[in-house]
Amino acid sequence: MWRNKVPFLVSVFWLIFLTNEAQTQIVDRPNVLLIILDDFRPAINYGYGDEKAITPNIDQIVKNGYFFENAFAQQSLCAPSRNSMLTGRRPDTVRLYDFYSYWRQTAGNYTTLPQYFKQQGYRTHSVGKVFHPGASSNFTDDFPLSWSAPAYHPSSDEFSNAAVCINLDDGQLKRNLLCPVVPEMQPLHTLPDIESTEEAKRFLQTVGNDPYFLAVGYRKPHIPFRIPLKYLDQHPVSKFKTLDLDYPPYGLPSVAWSSFLDVRNRDDVQQLNVSFPFGRVPDDFKLQIRQHYYAAVTYVDELIGQLLKDVDRSRTIIALTADHGWALGEHGEWAKYSNYDVAVRVPLVINAPALQVRNDRQKIENVVELLDLYSTLVDLAGLPPVKTCDVHRPHKATTCTEGKSLLPLLLSNSSEYIDDHEWTAYSQYPRPGVYPSINPNSDEPKLKHIKIMGYSMRTERFRYTAWIRFNPAYFRRDWSTIYGEELYDHTIDPQENMNLSDRTPLMTVKDALRMKLKEKFP
Repeated sequence: MWRNKVPFLVSVFWLIFLTNEAQTQIVDRPNVLLIILDDFRPAINYGYGDEKAITPNIDQIVKNGYFFENAFAQQSLCAPSRNSMLTGRRPDTVRLYDFYSYWRQTAGNYTTLPQYFKQQGYRTHSVGKVFHPGASSNFTDDFPLSWSAPAYHPSSDEFSNAAVCINLDDGQLKRNLLCPVVPEMQPLHTLPDIESTEEAKRFLQTVGNDPYFLAVGYRKPHIPFRIPLKYLDQHPVSKFKTLDLDYPPYGLPSVAWSSFLDVRNRDDVQQLNVSFPFGRVPDDFKLQIRQHYYAAVTYVDELIGQLLKDVDRSRTIIALTADHGWALGEHGEWAKYSNYDVAVRVPLVINAPALQVRNDRQKIENVVELLDLYSTLVDLAGLPPVKTCDVHRPHKATTCTEGKSLLPLLLSNSSEYIDDHEWTAYSQYPRPGVYPSINPNSDEPKLKHIKIMGYSMRTERFRYTAWIRFNPAYFRRDWSTIYGEELYDHTIDPQENMNLSDRTPLMTVKDALRMKLKEKFP
């Protein structure tokens, strides 16, 4: 219903824009700057209200635009989430839940977001981690289809997981989780995100008046926390505290548990002897993890500030988001790898030169999805709208999206154009079995090992998740076998600490949500 109105709304949008020349410079074919952060929960001070965050530059992006308070990724793992966002299609359509397949070869020759802009005459450029490097983007970051030039990756990337962290106990170099460094003393005398910022600024100096689509993917705050030492001074350990509810929710099915194997595999964490799979991290180390995470956020915020100095705000759409979130002890987890809000909720901030920002309605509370970004940027740029995929055959069309344009919300900050039931976000996560395992890795199972898929839906009030049988050979779901269910009521439990799926008074609610989820993923 609403997609039929988007062309009309786009016309109205640009008509309003063109009649406000006194307030705004007219922009013909605006540039697009897409900033993607890695493992970044909405740790933003302004708007999102995270008082621990020191993010003055991101704060300015939020202040000058609109931000979505309830935006959710489609899978809390880097490659599937990024492919979903950049193709506008769900992981089931892209057929990627790990890192090891390329959608054009295994699912369909889908037109990506940057590719669509390139087809419309834009110069497109990828800097850093935009698509996930490797097999999931054909070892080329989908060049030359998506990008006008080969994607840029920092030379220092190769040391991101190397033994370059100084161990405080003995001075040896380790593969630590906590890894504050002096960049000039690191291999190549720099760090990946510093290099990416320099490359993005170089690109901006070459564009002239031609429209561009620039995607900059920062590595941080993804682990390890290899960040400049100086940022720890801004985040003393004393300002962090142990969460009161840092344990698995009551009634959590074992299949839902993430055992944070990537964190456990770090040298400094292994010295803690945290038992697998439900052992708790010592309190003093918890505080240090939070300290380093927020220091990494401030580090990347400063780099974003440097980048924005070279951006012409008067003719550039700026969108800032992340591939997924990251748990800092919530539910006893230190990872993504789940369907909780803390794992799939992301910031989504949009600035556009033609949008007249009103401070009283900058915050948009509607539940939206990360794959909605595709249609939204296309419509904001005034390009021909992208059609919605056939809900029953989303893989058949080359150029379509399974998301919706958020332009109506940006224009009015109301849902009058769309039925209320449309404001639902869906995510999913695979498991190899009902109990956490090291081999196969239950946090990052390869496709051949997947036996269970956790499908989750988030409405304004509830999160409901069903863990069902899944056949990876044929990508088939079997709703006759449910290995576990989760139901969280955000009106009384916004942190999702009480699984209410077994509560008799809520059985009708649970059944209705399960039916809707099954209709979405039959």
